[in-house]
Amino acid sequence: MDIISAHDLAIGYGRTEILRSLDFAVPEGQITVVVGVSGSGKSTLLKTLAGLLPPLSGSFDFAGCPVNYRSEASLRLLYEKIGVLYQGGALLNGLSLFENVALPIRMQHPKMPEDMVRDMVFASLAQVELAGSADKYPAQLSGGMTKRGALARALVLDPDVVFCDEPSSGLDPITSALLDDLLIRLKGTFGMTLVVVTHELRSIERVADRILLINDGGLRFAGDYADLAAADDAFIRTFFLRKDSHDDT
Repeated sequence: MDIISAHDLAIGYGRTEILRSLDFAVPEGQITVVVGVSGSGKSTLLKTLAGLLPPLSGSFDFAGCPVNYRSEASLRLLYEKIGVLYQGGALLNGLSLFENVALPIRMQHPKMPEDMVRDMVFASLAQVELAGSADKYPAQLSGGMTKRGALARALVLDPDVVFCDEPSSGLDPITSALLDDLLIRLKGTFGMTLVVVTHELRSIERVADRILLINDGGLRFAGDYADLAAADDAFIRTFFLRKDSHDDT
C-alpha cells in the first residue's frame, strides 16, 4: 500500500518552478530515500510533502486522501500524521531535551495531563536510546545525540510518516552509521514509514527500500538499489556507482 502518491506535481517558490511533472509513490512501512545533486530540489520536495510549501500545480494524496493546501482542516490532519526531523536537528537551545520532545504534545494537546506527557516523552526518548539524557540541554549533547533527540521529537506523537532532512549531515562516519541502524530498526520494529533526504551514498545503500532520484527539474529514477545496476543512464551510473559513463568494466 502507498501512503503518499504524487500526481503531475510541480513545486517551487513564487513563479520559479524547481521541480515539475513528478509522479511517484511512497510505500507504507518502508524507507524511501530522496537523492540528487546539491540544489536539485530535494529539501523543497520534502517541504511540500510535509505541508510547508504549497505545490505550484498537480497534487498529492496522503493515506488515500488529497491534501488541500487551501483547507486548514486538511493541513491539520496532515500535520497530525507526520513527524519531521529537520536538517541540523533544530532543537531549541533554551529548552531541555525533555521539553524539546514534549513540545509537539503541548502544542497539539495542551490539556493532556502531565503524567501522560511524561510517559510519551520518555517512551520516545527510549526509542532513540536517550532516556538518560532527558534533563540535558542541546549545548550538552553531541552531534549524534542532537539528531537522535530531534528524531525523538518527530516520533513522539506516533506519526504515520517521518520525514528526515539530511539526518547524517555533519556527523562522522561511525555516528552516521549508528543513525542509519536506528532508522532501520524503527522501520523493522514498528513498521514505520520514513522519507529520507540524503546525499550520503553509504546511507542510501544501507537504508533505502526505494530510491527517488531528482535531477534537472524532474524525476530521473525510481526503484530499489538493485535496479541501479541495470539502469542504462550515464548520470545514474556516475551518481550512484561512481563509474565514468565510458567505463564498461
